[in-house]
Amino acid sequence: MTNDSWWSDAVVYQVYLRSFADGDGDGVGDLAGLRTRLGHLVDLGVDALWLNPCYVSPQRDHGYDIADYFAIDPTYGTTDDLVDLVAEAHRRGLRVLLDLVPNHCSTEHPWFREALGAPVGSQQRERFVLRDGRGPGGALPPNNWQSVFGGPAWTRLADGQWYLHSFDASQPDFNWRDASVRAYFEDVLRFWFGLGVDGFRIDVAHGLVVAEHLPDLPADGAVDRHPMWDQPEVHEIYRTWRRIAQEYRPDPKYFIGELWVDGTERLRPYLAPDELHQAFCFDLLVQPWDADRLAGAVRSGLATADELGAPAAWTLNNHDVHRVVSRYGQVQDLSAPDPQDLLAAARRTGPVDLAVGAARARAAVMLLLALPGSVYLYQGEELGLPEVLDLPDDVRQDPIWVRSGGRELGRDGCRVPLPWRADAPRLGFSDPTGAAPWLPAPDWFAGYAVDRQARDDGSFLALYRRLVRGRREVFAPGAPLRWVDHPDPAVLAFTRGAGLCLVNVGGDDLPLAPELEQAVVARSGTAGGLVRDSAVWIDTARVPGGLRSVAWDVPSGAGAPARA
Repeated sequence: MTNDSWWSDAVVYQVYLRSFADGDGDGVGDLAGLRTRLGHLVDLGVDALWLNPCYVSPQRDHGYDIADYFAIDPTYGTTDDLVDLVAEAHRRGLRVLLDLVPNHCSTEHPWFREALGAPVGSQQRERFVLRDGRGPGGALPPNNWQSVFGGPAWTRLADGQWYLHSFDASQPDFNWRDASVRAYFEDVLRFWFGLGVDGFRIDVAHGLVVAEHLPDLPADGAVDRHPMWDQPEVHEIYRTWRRIAQEYRPDPKYFIGELWVDGTERLRPYLAPDELHQAFCFDLLVQPWDADRLAGAVRSGLATADELGAPAAWTLNNHDVHRVVSRYGQVQDLSAPDPQDLLAAARRTGPVDLAVGAARARAAVMLLLALPGSVYLYQGEELGLPEVLDLPDDVRQDPIWVRSGGRELGRDGCRVPLPWRADAPRLGFSDPTGAAPWLPAPDWFAGYAVDRQARDDGSFLALYRRLVRGRREVFAPGAPLRWVDHPDPAVLAFTRGAGLCLVNVGGDDLPLAPELEQAVVARSGTAGGLVRDSAVWIDTARVPGGLRSVAWDVPSGAGAPARA
């Protein structure tokens, strides 16, 4: 495991730990449960796993509010359990990434508690963005910034000062202009790297530093650079972190950023050779099931990767959006995503046709895994799990749900615990004699259980196993993507090396030329040809005369995509 660019075409599996597997019966997933299920990841064929935050936390935002960056929360186990997990994963050929949340901590972090008891202007208060208010008696917030989770981004303390929280009020923002904050996180990196962790996914990587004088946003919100995000000083931080990562030889550590910035020029410095290795390419994730939009997202992502010299990191699912089976089963919204809240396009509500959504999700993952670069999968997508949209109000816990007064469902529906055994109590997620799971799984989850799908060659799980394990055999690592002209505009067609990927995005059912049909190595469904909402992988080395000899067989009248 000493390839220092292993990440360039890796498949990484995201583990939302509290919902993966419960090893101690308290109703919450943990490191012990994950360790017993590592075989699932090995069988899937992934290269690495990424753990959502599992540090000490009061769990108001389920780990993204951290009280101690140097220890594992007792709910999930101990630091020794994490070390054991990393060692076991390495023995099985899996790398381990942790989630780092440097933009903010918990109000229960010792530093914030010290700040509350310290006088205005003290060093303890300099670690956070604490300011006097405006108006008579300082009763108004320092500026008009709004929280990502809704409502003002400021909360007033008992002594009259206000603290900034880009997200929930339980998550005060660090002041990254303070040297002690920078030194603290350098120690955090070295601590976990020293325990064998292979890298970090950086939460809100475009955050950390805010504009120095905290300017108001104009009434229309139109600014060239939002003062809460993407400030130039953040790059000095990442250059320091990259130097730390390079200290670990012969296998340097890895960083991938969750970055929401406007355009390639803003992204460029983050992916300079001395900063982050990769950034997530969210273009595909926020697109509807539409040939033009999907192709545009792929072209945009590849152009950015080529221009910046950093392989794209693609994904269709994560812990912040509704599951793709449900998204693709809804009426597709072809309006452009809101540039101020791109993820809103992936958290829509409305009726879902699961059969349509499942077919499209199968085809979409074939598109995803055929692309050059790395791929991030989110737990449960390999089972074809839909979003649980009808969770009872009284079990929902997401701050988005709370702060919006129930207007937005938030992210609980994609975080329901995984079903492992169809006939077991609690679907095998936890001990039936222990506490109830932290979120209830609906009865119909049994139909998606791992044990049931493992026995079915036509299941989602079987498809994912074939694709993850076969992608490097079909599509040569490092080979560029070349688009192939197809007469039906609803069909996306491209090659990488000898591999050909065809995706019928909602057009008419199409036959495949016999020589292509005989060279199919994987397909998203069981039917022959290229039916509506399906995909195939083809080994063109097995096509007599090569791809150029093939005449596309498109019936007259085909080519007008039917859009749900």
